[in-house]
Amino acid sequence: MYYLKNKTDCSISEPTVLSLGKFDGFHLGHRLLMEQLLQKKKQGLAATIFTFHIPPRTLVNQVAQRVLLTNQEKRYLLEMTGIDYFVEYPFTKEIRQMEPRAFLKQITEQFSVKCIVAGEDFRFGKDRSGDSHTIIEWGKAYGLESIIIEKRQYHEEEISSTRIREYLLLGKLKEANERLGYPFFLRGGVLHGKQLGRTLGFPTINQMSPEKKLLPPYGVYVTQAIVRGKTYGAVTNIGKNPTIRAGLPVVAESFLFDFNEEIYGEEVEIRFLEFLRSEMKFHSLEALKEQMERDAARAYAFLKVGRKFTP
Repeated sequence: MYYLKNKTDCSISEPTVLSLGKFDGFHLGHRLLMEQLLQKKKQGLAATIFTFHIPPRTLVNQVAQRVLLTNQEKRYLLEMTGIDYFVEYPFTKEIRQMEPRAFLKQITEQFSVKCIVAGEDFRFGKDRSGDSHTIIEWGKAYGLESIIIEKRQYHEEEISSTRIREYLLLGKLKEANERLGYPFFLRGGVLHGKQLGRTLGFPTINQMSPEKKLLPPYGVYVTQAIVRGKTYGAVTNIGKNPTIRAGLPVVAESFLFDFNEEIYGEEVEIRFLEFLRSEMKFHSLEALKEQMERDAARAYAFLKVGRKFTP
């Protein structure tokens, strides 16, 4: 997969089928767009995903929008799909003020677009005035195929990134995972910590949460850790660990079952499967250790009986 990042002067010379969208979460609804891209790829078009490097609403509303997937995580997922090009376009002042048809003209010429795929609720252009009807009309006028995908339903509810974020913030991990089609995950490098967990009998790997990443409520979760391509059962505390780290940034601390290797600096994926309890402050390290033992026992039992997430 070719990755075209944050440049307005990038281009693709071969004929493409291009899908427009934010693709936050790359959820089950997005998979319908992906299916169309891959079908067109079989017909000789280069499958291309087009999104913006920064969520447009972040700049328009001047409010940092938390995302289900960081740009790096999104790229990580797309690399496994068969997509040929992933374009992260800069959302400049000029792009923000561009009329919808001018925007379509620019990207169709720049990326040799022969077919456009978009969701029925996609909005673009100045004041978000362009929509799926604009794309259809543009296609008819310039001989391009346009494929508009209806919203996917799950339990009589439309699947959307907004709804998934709401479920996640409410701690409804099962509902969020069902609509994502995979376990919500955090991916990042392993940091050096104080190694206090090691003295308590629970050596953990520590990962800093990316600033823009949306996280579930602080607490302890049954998880899986993907290390060097292998999957390990784990229990993860996400939060500020007020007993020993009061006032410090949010960190994910994971204890991996049957694992004892040094992996500082390596990328690890933590998949969230089940909520165990909310984060709490303990009056002593001994009390913390006792609770960690209970958490680990519950997580191990969950994983051992095979209650793994299946979309």
